[in-house]
Amino acid sequence: MKVLERNFELVFEKTEECPNGVHPDFRMFLTAEKPPLPTMEWIPESILQNSLKVANEAPRDIKSNIKRAYSKFPEEDFERAKTHKESDYKALLMGLCMFHSLILGRSKFGSQGWSRKYDFNDGDLRISGDILHNYLAGFDEVPYRDLCYLFGEIMYGGHITDDWDRRTNNTYLERLIRKEIMDNMQMTMTQGFRAPDPTRMAGRENYLNYVDEKLPIESPNMFGLHPNAEIGYLTTLGDGLCFTILSCSGGSGGGGASKEDIAKEKIEIFLGKLPESFNLVELKERAGGDPAPYVIVCLQESERMNGLTDVVKTMLSDLDDGLKGAKNITDEMEQTAKDLFLNVVPGRWGLEYSSKKDLGNWFEDLLLRIE
Repeated sequence: MKVLERNFELVFEKTEECPNGVHPDFRMFLTAEKPPLPTMEWIPESILQNSLKVANEAPRDIKSNIKRAYSKFPEEDFERAKTHKESDYKALLMGLCMFHSLILGRSKFGSQGWSRKYDFNDGDLRISGDILHNYLAGFDEVPYRDLCYLFGEIMYGGHITDDWDRRTNNTYLERLIRKEIMDNMQMTMTQGFRAPDPTRMAGRENYLNYVDEKLPIESPNMFGLHPNAEIGYLTTLGDGLCFTILSCSGGSGGGGASKEDIAKEKIEIFLGKLPESFNLVELKERAGGDPAPYVIVCLQESERMNGLTDVVKTMLSDLDDGLKGAKNITDEMEQTAKDLFLNVVPGRWGLEYSSKKDLGNWFEDLLLRIE
């Protein structure tokens, strides 16, 4: 890694062999992951800082995913299939690409799509295509059940850790990888898109054109989900977009107020409304030596609220001093000011109890809990 770092620096230095510096068409592409073993070296930070991040992520819609899936199988694969069950290969490859697109697109619905996040990738698809070739060449009859097991339990199922997700994954395969795919069967979980006749499809381009012309407008029903599943997805998408715009808006907020002005205003409001801490010694004396269960819970909650309000008061007071110039601004203060500006509950404040409320509603809820 040190040699690579030095060579990378030398490329940009003017030498006798290269008096004009680096060639304008020079590019270096690296894949950078966390080393799996402690003996392996990290990519030097200087290289990463001088690099642009390039990500290759799967699209969200079914049509783009199908086209992307087909791009992994060049025309040579279709030529190769002519030696063994060409029609079966083309039909089942269509089913495999549709399956791959459905399980990738399903992830956009969050926990309604998959209980957990899985890294289905193009390698699973490509190897499944090779398995399809081998099994069609090795059997007189198409082994649909074997293919479903290999795809669902081994290739894609190897990522899945939840039993219900595994059931969902296998159900898609049972609907798509079966004999009826040769007879114009439904390809999605709803009406509107049927399997093309493989005897009329010459190659990959014909399938791509068929998808362009015949695939209906995407809806949750195509994944086997209720139409209302899209509400949560679009709400999350809109919230994320607005939050990103607000985060990138720099120092000015609504009405021309700066981030510091909004933070100062909220600090004054919060510190003014927070009550005094509970006197735990007095409360325990009132509870007596053998308190009832409800009283024990009350004492525990009072102690928790004291800890939480102490953290809130300390962080707000420190931030107020920092904004006034009495203290140096730390990373934690800067993050707290940003959270106040974005109306987000700071991380340390949310440790006592879980809540999905924004900062304003969370603070009102805190006052009610204390009351």
